[in-house]
Amino acid sequence: MASAVLAREATAQPAPSLPSPLSLGDVIRIAGERRDEIGAARARALAAEARPTIVSALEDPMISPSLDHLPFMWGGADVSVTIEQQIPLSGIRRHRRASALADVDRLRAGVNRTTLDVGVQAANAFLMLQEQRRNAALVDEQIGFARDVVAAANARYAGGTSPQADVLRAEVEVARLDAVGKALAWEVRSAEAMLNASLALDADLPVPELAPLTFAEPIPAWTTIKAALTTRPELVAGRAEIARAEADVLVMRDMYRPMATIRTGPAYTMAEGRGWMAMVGVSLPIWRGKLRAGVAEAQAMRAMSEADLRAMTRMIEGDAAVAVNQLRAARDRQGALRNDVLPRARMVIEPAVAGYASGQLPLVSVIEAVQALWLVQSDLIAADTTLGLAWARLGRAIGSYEAIIP
Repeated sequence: MASAVLAREATAQPAPSLPSPLSLGDVIRIAGERRDEIGAARARALAAEARPTIVSALEDPMISPSLDHLPFMWGGADVSVTIEQQIPLSGIRRHRRASALADVDRLRAGVNRTTLDVGVQAANAFLMLQEQRRNAALVDEQIGFARDVVAAANARYAGGTSPQADVLRAEVEVARLDAVGKALAWEVRSAEAMLNASLALDADLPVPELAPLTFAEPIPAWTTIKAALTTRPELVAGRAEIARAEADVLVMRDMYRPMATIRTGPAYTMAEGRGWMAMVGVSLPIWRGKLRAGVAEAQAMRAMSEADLRAMTRMIEGDAAVAVNQLRAARDRQGALRNDVLPRARMVIEPAVAGYASGQLPLVSVIEAVQALWLVQSDLIAADTTLGLAWARLGRAIGSYEAIIP
């Protein structure tokens, strides 16, 4: 069964048909289903599931044919065949099993941690592609407006109300934007390849239209976030490490107890003929210094695991607090750009164009006003991307994307 599961994991999965429009939630889900890093983590956990049976089993029995007595005169021989089995006289097998089971829990938590990391990577690739596509669309819009300015400058130059320098200045702006647009086309292709790679797809596959970003407003309260942090896979793995360390301490303490050896089997002697023999032995764990050192080592490892968990808990709470505050900062900045700065930048365009058409303003005033608008629009696109990344990082900090990204 295990080999069949591993074979299925190793088989290349067919490329899925991406939904159109492709949403951020779709990207995180598909990445979680297809990425080989998650498959590798699952295989490690699957392999670990066999360890409890292995470490808790008895030692293999030993069969020992023996020539007990061979006279020099070759008048016969005493022989025996014994089966020997060692049996611990403590709970060491149970404790070894508990240690291995704790390791299984740690590796299962590793699967969840890898899934969360893959989700952040896929979200980042999605947001970068969306930003590049929006920038490319903005440049196309800018080129159209710049060409209208060239046409207006040519009309004024033909009418003798504008110098030729205005026409040349407007054409320079068109050429500059054309160069930016050509570079952005390759940036978009690069971002598409990165998104495909994050979804375990061929890099050259076409990427459909991307859906607008939507998030589960409002931002969760800190008490809700802090309660959710207990399920973070890093903390689950830390608790499993402590459980394994505690079991290892018990294993080392059980080393103080002896090991029984049972040996039995048929025997033959020249004097008595056929018979049966049996022997029972007990080991003597007399090297106490070694045993005490083993217990001390295991106890130190347990103390280390406990300290690691405490430190990790503090760091995870700090990461979550940082993620919440960064999200609030990104949301406030994006809201200010969208609701205040952008409308003001647009209000400048119409008076500037009208002033140039009436001859009251030079062409450079129009270009400066339009460039200011374009700069605000570019800032808004970047702010939208930053806000999306902040939401994704908060989901990673909480340990779940479902409550954050629909």
